[in-house]
Amino acid sequence: MRQIVLDTETTGLDPAQGHKVIEIGCVEMVNRRLTGNHLHVYINPQREVEAAALEVHGITNEFLADKPLFRDIADSFVEFVKDAELIIHNAPFDIGFLDHELAALKRGYKPMHEYCTVLDSLVMARKKHPGQKNNLDALCKRYMVDNTQRELHGALLDAEILADVYLMMTGGQSSLSLGYEENASREQGGEIRRLDTNRKALRVIRANEAEISAHEARLAEIDKTAENGCLWLKA
Repeated sequence: MRQIVLDTETTGLDPAQGHKVIEIGCVEMVNRRLTGNHLHVYINPQREVEAAALEVHGITNEFLADKPLFRDIADSFVEFVKDAELIIHNAPFDIGFLDHELAALKRGYKPMHEYCTVLDSLVMARKKHPGQKNNLDALCKRYMVDNTQRELHGALLDAEILADVYLMMTGGQSSLSLGYEENASREQGGEIRRLDTNRKALRVIRANEAEISAHEARLAEIDKTAENGCLWLKA
């Protein structure tokens, strides 16, 4: 399963008023694992960035002056996201801008939903946490995802953070399950590889008192902040 976590930055709030995309950030996940493959590009909008937008992302007109136009990156962008599931926080905003940009080129590009499916992580978060703040910063705090580098919005950084939030919000990285590789091998029709029974015994490194104390403190913190408490303490 190929998923692309996507975010954009723009010159303003409404493409119908002539506002444009100035940054696209995408990170790839396959079977819920980050692959390290990503797409990141700044785009010259050929118009001024609004002051209110500049306060959010800090991307100046001077910085964008020598960047490619959207028409220069459209093919590579569509090819990167094609046939994937897009994960976007407040998807109508980003998809609306991208659809507008593609249509404006008049090259026969289709709407984004014809290239890929879209999952709105904001809608998902509102269902899981009704009546609470569900912006990206609030979700980072709720799921203990480090966003200390996020002084300003940036498409690639926000996509990376959202990927971590999404994995936590949907149950963590399930691929860490001990049965994962065996199940994946069965699905692919491959031969199951088994451990050598004559292998050397693994070295066991036990936690010291300081590490145990830090672990217990972390569990207590989770128990206070998590909606259903800390399951490990209830086990």
